[in-house]
Amino acid sequence: MNNIKIYAFADEANSMINGQIIAMKRNSLNGLEIRGVDGENISDISIEKAKEVRKKMDVAGLITWSIGSPIGKININDDFSVHKDKFRYTMEIAKLLNCVNIRVFSFYIPRNEKADKYKNKVIEYLGELIEMAKPYGINLCHENEKGIYGDTPDRCIEIFNSLPDLKGIFDPANFVQCGVDTLDAWNSLKPFIYYLHIKDSKINGEIVPAGYGNGNIQQIVKEYITLGGVHFTMEPHLAIFDGLNKLEQENNKSHIGQLGFQDNNIAFDTACNEFKNILKNII
Repeated sequence: MNNIKIYAFADEANSMINGQIIAMKRNSLNGLEIRGVDGENISDISIEKAKEVRKKMDVAGLITWSIGSPIGKININDDFSVHKDKFRYTMEIAKLLNCVNIRVFSFYIPRNEKADKYKNKVIEYLGELIEMAKPYGINLCHENEKGIYGDTPDRCIEIFNSLPDLKGIFDPANFVQCGVDTLDAWNSLKPFIYYLHIKDSKINGEIVPAGYGNGNIQQIVKEYITLGGVHFTMEPHLAIFDGLNKLEQENNKSHIGQLGFQDNNIAFDTACNEFKNILKNII
């Protein structure tokens, strides 16, 4: 397992960066996919806060693997110029954190409208973001998410084929919650996938530890590693955490916290341990 790199949305263990670092060190993780910092979204923190986080991460011997940004998580008809300003600032934060990956989405589609109607607009907007990122040397990494244009394998493939500089993040739980067979999705998307989010779900939307749901995580992880993949981000969603209500649309809520963990650290540690058990059975 020496070449495997495991990161985490450690704000699920603790909203404060000091607590996040403790949780990552306790679980022998390599670093952070940074999303929430001391009660603020990563795209909203100050330059001074970013410098503070970088110093703390360096001292702890941890890296910031990816910016878990909200970029692309707006309605496709919202003001894109304002969103580009947020993206530009997010890249400045990424530079300060010595981070070269930013997680993005492909925009929420208006309810009761066909997603295909917005294909060209989605690709145009993502293309603009990719061009903005090039001078920074930053990779944009698209995550499949409920309710966005790229919430099905076919539409994800359309995006990746149109934008070869865009990298893919594969989130099994999100596909399960969209009624997609994750093995079919993986077989279609694996040429485009840069790294995996480790989150599992039952068909009814209940989030469970990796391997306990319908995400076929063990089989997908095994093939990803066989193909040379080494990067994983823990995104447990096993307990309620600060900022959760901002992550999902009101009509697309997951069933989180159903397992009744005593606190967020126990839920986080359980998620990490279950995934490590999967890796032990594979490697």
